[in-house]
Amino acid sequence: MFVSRYTNELRQMNKVSWKPGTMVYPAPAVLVSCGATEDEYNMLTVAWTGTICSNPAMCYISVRPERHSHAIIKRTGEFVINLTTAEMAYATDWCGVRSGRDYDKFTQMHLTAVRAEKVNAPVIAESPLNIECKVKEIIPLGSHDMFIAEVVNVQADESLIDPKTGHFDLEKAQLIAYSHGQYYELGKHIGKFGWSVEKKKTKKKRTSNT
Repeated sequence: MFVSRYTNELRQMNKVSWKPGTMVYPAPAVLVSCGATEDEYNMLTVAWTGTICSNPAMCYISVRPERHSHAIIKRTGEFVINLTTAEMAYATDWCGVRSGRDYDKFTQMHLTAVRAEKVNAPVIAESPLNIECKVKEIIPLGSHDMFIAEVVNVQADESLIDPKTGHFDLEKAQLIAYSHGQYYELGKHIGKFGWSVEKKKTKKKRTSNT
């Protein structure tokens, strides 16, 4: 009876069931750079990435084993997650459909490779934020292998740091995201973390003062 009621409610909401798939969108559209020496520097586009722990700071990337960068990261155990912007959108897409076996991607996309501070991999100078990572574990999942890594250093574009507050303004960076085969520039700001609670507190305070 519960199942029947649930099914009826689902139909009333005009929902359609699909087969299981990767539909958690939007996703980050980042460039992951790797390579211990200049002659093997490479980068690839990754959407399957995210934060998995805040203390210690940890993140992950999922990469297909056949990708050229997979072997490099597996061997060196280090990589950099570079956030991308509207100006980097073309390069972000191009690096996702071309292989480092055939192209020097930094040269082709006119991007600047600079040695990272804490890992043996390059950071992309044009990226507003570079997250230096050391691999802690590799988990084979199927189509992709997950590289679980600890964040050992972050480099930020100084022009995006508020001199008064010291906060990093990612909104000004014009970051892009990936959603179901399409790239999008992030939209307008609608609130900060905790804003829903702040609104309630403000309303309660006003009520108590009247």
